[in-house]
Amino acid sequence: MMNILKDSIDYEEKIQRSRFIAYAKPVNTWQDAKEFITEISQEHKNATHNCWAYIVGDKGEMQHSSDDGEPSGTAGKPMLNALNKSELTNIVAVVTRYFGGVKLGIRGLIDAYGGVLERALNLAQIEELVFKRTLSLCTDYDFYNILKHRISFAGVEIVDTEYTDKVSIYIEVLEEKFAELIAILDDMKNQKLITELEEIL
Repeated sequence: MMNILKDSIDYEEKIQRSRFIAYAKPVNTWQDAKEFITEISQEHKNATHNCWAYIVGDKGEMQHSSDDGEPSGTAGKPMLNALNKSELTNIVAVVTRYFGGVKLGIRGLIDAYGGVLERALNLAQIEELVFKRTLSLCTDYDFYNILKHRISFAGVEIVDTEYTDKVSIYIEVLEEKFAELIAILDDMKNQKLITELEEIL
C-alpha cells in the first residue's frame, strides 16, 4: 500500500540556532519534482543549503535525493527515509537550512533533516493511493435511471453528466471493480440501453 500527500505543506523549526524550513508537495512526475526543487532553491537562494528528496511512481520505484553541500548522507537520505517511513509516493520534499553558527555534527544533521521533515509530515493530510479508470457512455433519457441504478455499487462514481439529445455520463471506477462494471455495461450495450461506451485514457 502506498500513500500520497493531499496538499502541499511547509513547516519551520529552529535547531541549535539554525533555521530549518521543510516543504513537501504532491507531484506526478520527476520533472514536476525537479521544478519544485528549483522553485524553492531560487526562493531561498541565500540559504546555506536546500536539500531535497523525491519519490515518484505507483510503487515508489523512482527515488532520488541530494545533500546540497551537507556532509554525504546527512540530509537527502534521512529525508528519503522519512518519506519511506510514511509509505509516500508521488511526493517531493525540500528542507532549507539557514546556518545559525552552531555546528550540529553528523548525527545532529541526520536527526535535524530527517526529523524536521517527519514532523512536517505528521501535520499533513495523507491518503491512500488508489487506482481508478474513467469511462464515458451515452444513454437515452428513458434509460438514465436504469443505468444509474445498475452502476450504483461501491467503487463507482458519476463525475460528470451532460444533457443534450442524449445523456452523456462520465464515471470513475476503482481498478478492482472495473471488470465487474464492464460486464454490466456490456450487457446494457447489447440490450441497446447504452449507445456509446469508451474508456478515457
